Amino acid sequence: MNKSAYFIFFLFTAFILGCNPEKQEKPNIIFVFADQWRAQDLGYMGNTIVKTPSIDRLAEESVVFKNAISGCPVCCPYRASLLTGQYPLTNGVFYNDKPLNPEANTIAKIYKKAGYETGYIGKWHLNGHEPGEETFEARLKFIPKERRQGFDFWQVLECTHDYNNSFYYEDSPEQLKWEGYDAIAQTKSAIKYIKEKSKGEKPFLLMLSWGPPHAPYQTAPEKYRQMYSPEDIDIRPNVPEELREKAKTEIAGYYAHMAALDDCLKDLLVETENSGIKENTIFIFTSDHGDMLYSHGNVKKQQPWDESLMVPFLLRYPEKFGDGQKVIEAPVNTPDILPTLLGLSGIEIPETVEGKDYSKIISGEEKPESESVLIQCPVPFHQWNYARGGREYRGVRTERFTYVRDLNGPWLLYDNVLDPYQMNNLLGLDEYKFIESDLDEQLQDWLTKTNDQFLPGNEYMKKWNYYWDRNDSIQIQ
Repeated sequence: MNKSAYFIFFLFTAFILGCNPEKQEKPNIIFVFADQWRAQDLGYMGNTIVKTPSIDRLAEESVVFKNAISGCPVCCPYRASLLTGQYPLTNGVFYNDKPLNPEANTIAKIYKKAGYETGYIGKWHLNGHEPGEETFEARLKFIPKERRQGFDFWQVLECTHDYNNSFYYEDSPEQLKWEGYDAIAQTKSAIKYIKEKSKGEKPFLLMLSWGPPHAPYQTAPEKYRQMYSPEDIDIRPNVPEELREKAKTEIAGYYAHMAALDDCLKDLLVETENSGIKENTIFIFTSDHGDMLYSHGNVKKQQPWDESLMVPFLLRYPEKFGDGQKVIEAPVNTPDILPTLLGLSGIEIPETVEGKDYSKIISGEEKPESESVLIQCPVPFHQWNYARGGREYRGVRTERFTYVRDLNGPWLLYDNVLDPYQMNNLLGLDEYKFIESDLDEQLQDWLTKTNDQFLPGNEYMKKWNYYWDRNDSIQIQ
């Protein structure tokens, strides 16, 4: 073969390889999560009062996890499990304002090793604070680079819910301020990051962590608060009569935050289109946990009822799954998020990760190994501490059932299909004895798998050398 023939063969081969449809670049990851947005309050989940048109449109072209569960439904434990793919009793973050080990193997470190740019904007809540240090002062401190868990681009504050007077740090201890309502300003920064990184040669991982719709509920921008009146709010039937008016007022404000965030999400989605990265970007929208909002007479999170446990989870990846909707009924838990993203990205899953990779379940190549996910509260604290009725529990959530034990034995059993508001505890009924037994076996399997001895909360506090905050340890026997 002469030189000309070799040259033509080389060009032809390069052209064929370059056009190979199986040759794909690694996807970008845009991971957007709100704080305390329960799954029940979205249009695509059947709520006709809350206005979430952008999220609803995203759901039409996403993988929709109908039973996405925050397995330890409270801020810091969720975030630590999200970053590590581990359960709280493995990574040690089972109580708010306790630090995630700076040496942990986390999502940003793993993706950086695979050649990604990494960025984080918004609420962090994994830095913790020292014994004797006041919690809310510690939440305003600068977080040095060695405690950022591998994120390079950094516009973060540990935690605040003062959304209209909100601060953050970058690479120095100089305190900067978000202009106006912080979620809107943070979204603008995320859009700028996406514009810049979409022009680069490397894929990127960006996590955007909004503080709303977490309380205070009445602080969204005025135009969004004008969208909802307490009189228009439908109250879940499991809210006691004496709390219904209060619930309506707070939920109206809660929905106002959601409307603001829905507009923020719309702007992010528009930018993925404008930057030309939509097809090869995994776009996630979810939340760290839900909000009881007076269902069962309770507030906030940590609790084993669906208002606390269930979160939205949308995953759009057009290059892999097309532009239509795909519904996954199988329950998915917080530690499963990291391995699933790694599976979709073609990155090896480290041995430190405990969660399940759902990437082949989404594609239909595999079925779930388990029909349940583990739910837990190793240590009740703050709004659900012992004095306020909080208790340690472990349980399982399946597509249909919720089963929970506390330290004294079986506590709750619900058929969530026949009883979607979980108003009828079925424990002890003869017709559910077999189901209770089966769910208890599944729970025991989970406890074995996660090396969980299900001890009183104080034992875990001692093991990790943690101190109790405020009066959380009251009533420990």
